[in-house]
Amino acid sequence: MRIAVIGSGIAGLASAWWLSQRHEVTLFEANDYLGGHTHTHQVEVDGQVHAVDTGFIVFNPTHYPLLTALFDDLDVASQPTTMSFSVHSERSGVEYNATSLDTLFCQRRNLVSPRFWGMLRDLRRFYREAPALLHSTDEGPSLGEFLDAGRYGGAFIQEHLLPMASALWSAPIASLAHFPARYLVQFMANHQMLQISGRPEWRVVSGGSARYVDALRRRWRVRERLESRVLGVERHEHGVRVLTAEGLEGFDQLVLACHSDQALALLSDADACERSVLGAIGYQPNEVVLHTDARLLPRNRKAWAAWNAHVPRDPMAPCSVSYCMNLLQGIDTPTPLVVTLNRTEAIDPAKVLRTLHYAHPVHDHDMVRAQARWTEVQGRRRTWFAGAYWGWGFHEDGIRSARRVVDALQSLDAEAYWPLSQGVSA
Repeated sequence: MRIAVIGSGIAGLASAWWLSQRHEVTLFEANDYLGGHTHTHQVEVDGQVHAVDTGFIVFNPTHYPLLTALFDDLDVASQPTTMSFSVHSERSGVEYNATSLDTLFCQRRNLVSPRFWGMLRDLRRFYREAPALLHSTDEGPSLGEFLDAGRYGGAFIQEHLLPMASALWSAPIASLAHFPARYLVQFMANHQMLQISGRPEWRVVSGGSARYVDALRRRWRVRERLESRVLGVERHEHGVRVLTAEGLEGFDQLVLACHSDQALALLSDADACERSVLGAIGYQPNEVVLHTDARLLPRNRKAWAAWNAHVPRDPMAPCSVSYCMNLLQGIDTPTPLVVTLNRTEAIDPAKVLRTLHYAHPVHDHDMVRAQARWTEVQGRRRTWFAGAYWGWGFHEDGIRSARRVVDALQSLDAEAYWPLSQGVSA
């Protein structure tokens, strides 16, 4: 079969990789690089060039089995990293790094702070009580409702749980009150985050995440269409046609591996089911800046961590987290390389290296309901949908969705479809 894949994030890359082993695949990408949120930049700092990631960074073999297997197949090297986490709150002035007792109490005043000790007690209580949500048969309460019912303290909510969730999903802290509590707990349980010890070892791709994209491209037989924005899709009984600035091109099957809202926008003939499912998933835009301004990291050097959540005074302000890439990627240079979300105005313009714009799914009950309807939209009129939005929004979710689509496509009896030459011509 001739198959078009639109979008080259992990879902599109994996779909193209697996499908090209048996079919003729063309991959369309609007950007001038393949990878989507796999985005590595070559920057010069302190007289050396470093490969720095601004999108996908970490994985672990336990919870990313498909991605790990792909890396193994491609001989992609990886190395251990730290997932240390810190919080700095402009509202309360509290600052801590959860790695050790010394960094946890880097502000010595916290040793005698009832509020801080209350946060730690609530953290342990949350680990005990939250798993009960997993046994519920309904969609359960929102995160705000669950925390209110449990009478959790403001320090735990505002200076630990919400900043952590905000950093994970690149979502405004205020919006997380509507986040499905069960969904969050499922993620935390799946990633062994509801425990103090025994957590998995996280890893990063050596030399930058784009190394795995390079490895794919060296091995596959995919027709790449970089800087080829798809303007629309026509679906007919015997095939689909993809419209770009170069014209129409015909295919037997179509995999839309872009964001769900982008996929819906390409389908001028979307039916009620497709509009209902894909239209239920919203997206949050995020501005991402790669820079060298150490002021975006915690004030106390002991509080510097891999993930540094910033709690602004305004509760309606966007999520802001700064990743210390020296720690995450093991970059040995005295100048800090920092990736910051949604706090551009605080960064010294002279220290900005790159400015990017990404979008991330909004996780709410509507999205969870839409995810449960996966089978309703797949394969209709030769169209398939892949993307991390079918799961928690991470790399493993993207590759898992690709695997589901590829398995479904491979199960089709090719003889049941008219060959392209007898159907719609390009």
